[in-house]
Amino acid sequence: MKQKLVVIGAGMASGRVLEHLTDAAPDAFDITLFNAEPRGNYNRIMLSPVLAGDQTYEEIVTHNDAWYADRGITCRFGEKVVKIDRDLKVIEGENGHVPYDKLIFGTGSNPFMIPMPGHDLDGVIAYRDLEDTQQMMEMGAGNKVVVIGGGLLGLEAAAGMAARGADVTVVHIMGHLMERQLDPAAGYLLKKSLEEKGITVLLNAKSSEIAGENGKARALLLDDGTELPCDLLVMAVGIRPNTGLAQETGLAVGRGIHVDDQMLTSDADIFAVGECVEHQGEVFGLVAPLYDQAKVLAQTLLGEEAAFKQRSLSTKLKVTGCDLFSAGDFAEGDTREDIVFRDPARGVYKRLVLEGDKLVGAVMYGDTGDSNWFFGLIRDGEDISEMRETLIFGPAYQGGGSADPLSAVAALPPEAEICGCNGVCKSDITSAIEGGATDLGAIRATTKASASCGTCTGLVEQLLQVTLGDDFQMPTAQPICGCCDLTHEDVRRLIKSQELKSQEAVWQELGWKTLNGCHVCRPAVNFYLLADWPVEYQDDPQSRFVNERKHANIQKDGTFSVVPRMWGGITNPTELRAIADAAEKYDVPTVKVTGGQRIDLLGVKGADLPYIWSDLNKAGLVSGHAYSKGLRTVKTCVGTDHCRFGTQDSTGLGVKLEKILWGSWTPHKLKLAVSGCPRNCAEATCKDIGVVCVDSGYQISIGGAAGMDVKETELLVQVPTEDEAIEVVLAVTQAYREGGKYLDRLYKWMAKVGLDWIKETVVDDLDNRRALVERFELSQSIYRKDPWAEQAKEAPRYAPLADLTLEAAE
Repeated sequence: MKQKLVVIGAGMASGRVLEHLTDAAPDAFDITLFNAEPRGNYNRIMLSPVLAGDQTYEEIVTHNDAWYADRGITCRFGEKVVKIDRDLKVIEGENGHVPYDKLIFGTGSNPFMIPMPGHDLDGVIAYRDLEDTQQMMEMGAGNKVVVIGGGLLGLEAAAGMAARGADVTVVHIMGHLMERQLDPAAGYLLKKSLEEKGITVLLNAKSSEIAGENGKARALLLDDGTELPCDLLVMAVGIRPNTGLAQETGLAVGRGIHVDDQMLTSDADIFAVGECVEHQGEVFGLVAPLYDQAKVLAQTLLGEEAAFKQRSLSTKLKVTGCDLFSAGDFAEGDTREDIVFRDPARGVYKRLVLEGDKLVGAVMYGDTGDSNWFFGLIRDGEDISEMRETLIFGPAYQGGGSADPLSAVAALPPEAEICGCNGVCKSDITSAIEGGATDLGAIRATTKASASCGTCTGLVEQLLQVTLGDDFQMPTAQPICGCCDLTHEDVRRLIKSQELKSQEAVWQELGWKTLNGCHVCRPAVNFYLLADWPVEYQDDPQSRFVNERKHANIQKDGTFSVVPRMWGGITNPTELRAIADAAEKYDVPTVKVTGGQRIDLLGVKGADLPYIWSDLNKAGLVSGHAYSKGLRTVKTCVGTDHCRFGTQDSTGLGVKLEKILWGSWTPHKLKLAVSGCPRNCAEATCKDIGVVCVDSGYQISIGGAAGMDVKETELLVQVPTEDEAIEVVLAVTQAYREGGKYLDRLYKWMAKVGLDWIKETVVDDLDNRRALVERFELSQSIYRKDPWAEQAKEAPRYAPLADLTLEAAE
């Protein structure tokens, strides 16, 4: 007979327990999973890319509904556990009781909120879950945000909102950022990097009070009298184990829920795992020990011998695009010696702390490639006297010459952490390889290493090469998906050279292994076909993502956002009245100004979409394509119309560009900006394509980004006339459309082909430039149209299939 297992909390640690249990003994337990959040397990570490707009929530889901259903797990999401009766062994949830034989606490941790006056005002949040992230995602241009806390979470929150255009100030009580992980020199470099991204950083700043107005946070007051106005205040000052329910249940609790080496609490049938536990006086916040705990707990439940052992940990992080590493003790001391390496041009800083003939601490910023090797020296207490002179340069420089670049990976101990996002160590990966995982995709599927942020991909590939030897070939490019053996580049080339003009032709002629492709390859092939054969090929809506099929962005509650286009950010009273009337008519709960100089109507019901589109059409408003892999916006400043510094008509040029480019499909979203002078008020130097007006003409630069990867554009060319500027922009866009890999932003395409090649193709070769523009215009003759107007004619398609509301009979 199955034992009844109840799990409280659907976080990363308890989720890993369920993976181990259901993989090893799928029929051993009847599992019920409670979670206060209205969803299952997702990778909280990846909330920062979601905030920055580089990933969606769906992409960071670890266990979806189908995963739980396949394993027969009863999910009670959005339901809190209110009481536990240990005598009767019954859980009382908000919606009913559940008996248990074994119980797991996976209640995680709570964010610490500084109990200063005003901490309970609206507009004061922590950074802990998806709801917090979504509130921060609403901050854009024109919003002021204050973040209290200069640790990892606070800085990720600040960078994400700054990338969305918000004016962000970080307030930190200590003398440098991330003081637990970094020394002052590395903290200085990190502060400099953040300030270059437009973030204000205040150090040695003590918060005293949050001032409010009408029940909402208005400003943060510092103890020196400084007032920092804010529309949102984020507290990111640490976490504490969530022990409230355990304490009420009568379990032994200190800083966390007390557990032994088998993760057993003071009750013989109750276990705990994750950030809520305290083991031998220590609490845990990093993912690696949580996953160790999960494995031990699963083995214990299955009757196997296992014990959780704490191990030395290093911290390897990517903060706002900057690689950081720290390990050991890097405090100064009379018996200690520092070895420091600085490379200002590359923004690299490395510091090793030696005591006697041993390495006891290390801090690295900007280049962390050898961090695992250094961590091994610290952990093992190895004698470094023979390599003291070259130690700072890493393992490749020991023994006189340049060593085998794989030797450092081969020398890593089995417990060395490879993937910080998912807590995967070297032995996990080598075991997977020995079990038949012989490529990167298989490693990701079996261990999750390299499946989140991707930072460790190089290490994983090196482990594959070390373990498999000649049987492994370091991949130069991955197949487009499992449906074929061809890369994106191969598929693009063959579609053109073999004149393949339909999906069916691609599947047949290129040897697809599946009948009609999959969710990965179909959108890519659909784009490649319409980009290469705009006249012959008809766009397939079913090969698009849901937002593109719906012509609106779906929200977390199933409603949609509607963003009408405003050419160059210009609007008028008629359009504004139409937007206001539509918002009232369709009960739109939120009307928001975006960072791209548009107005977003959030919370529109799916059935109302064609009608609100029709009403907006009547005022001359068309789709803003805010959902598309195509032109989003052309942001402008006021230029010579109103600004005394304006050198050219930046607004007029922006409007012209947007009217030419709108409706075009590109490998990824495309954002432009036109600034009227070098003061760059339209932020043209962090867009895919930016134009900065100067007295002598127009400087066109490309390859910018302002998400998780922050990149400044690089100058392509300066031209004297507006017509030439338009021609160059169109030619670059078409070259990107014809050569870019699907879902690669323009800067990634530029990195592959090189700026020099783009200059030769678009700037130097005038005939080729004009040919690119002609091909772009041919495509636009098909796609420069308003999808809203077309969809509004089919309003019945958007109505519910049936009204299934239950009504009482007489």
